[in-house]
Amino acid sequence: MAVDSRAFRDTLSRFASGVSVVAAPSPQGGAVGVTITSFASLSLDPPLVLFCIDRGSANFAVLVGAPAFSVNVLAADQEALSTRFASQCENKFAGLAVTAGLAGVPLIAGCIANLECSRIAAYPGGDHEIVVGRVDGVRRGDGEPLLRYCGSYRRIAAIAPPPLATVAETGVK
Repeated sequence: MAVDSRAFRDTLSRFASGVSVVAAPSPQGGAVGVTITSFASLSLDPPLVLFCIDRGSANFAVLVGAPAFSVNVLAADQEALSTRFASQCENKFAGLAVTAGLAGVPLIAGCIANLECSRIAAYPGGDHEIVVGRVDGVRRGDGEPLLRYCGSYRRIAAIAPPPLATVAETGVK
């Protein structure tokens, strides 16, 4: 039985995901980048991460083929940045504070984390490509992450835990 693609997408949207921008130097000069939510750690020893990119992305060939890339984990106040890198605008880096990391990868200022990676493999994954990178450098910032949940941007809310119940209230010893 085939799963309806819309139902599948809607179901997966119930999994809250962090939002990142994967970026790499462009062979034509400058840099390219795209917003992703499919990013994960893969291994601690060696330090490996992976991201998935849609084969239809305008920057697909550059990002999959780049020998090095960055993963810029967006802060809660960087929703506009996420929207910019998800768009088809011409120069997504215009006006941004960006430094060049190892191998010239673009590191976006204000992110809660930046990872500098060397591509070690790419694998087909349906309509996406799975790119694996070795983490060569990390930078950590402060703040809360930007999240996607049910098709919308979300933020972590401070929720107080429920009060601890006493033995008398629960009957549990």
